[in-house]
Amino acid sequence: MSELRVIKGEPSPEELAALVMVVAARTAAAPAPVPTPQRRWAARHHMLRRPVVASHGGWRDSSWKLGGLQ
Repeated sequence: MSELRVIKGEPSPEELAALVMVVAARTAAAPAPVPTPQRRWAARHHMLRRPVVASHGGWRDSSWKLGGLQ
């Protein structure tokens, strides 16, 4: 846990207790970061290409297909 030091002045025990409660509440209430959804255009699996197989019409399958279009 972090250390709190009084540098100047003489706070009362009630003031120190209030300060500790505020600091503890702020650290406990820090929200967890929400992951942002990945945009479809940035998805890396769209950049991958299927392996070319020697077959009838294989030359047609060797082209890049974007979004299901040829």
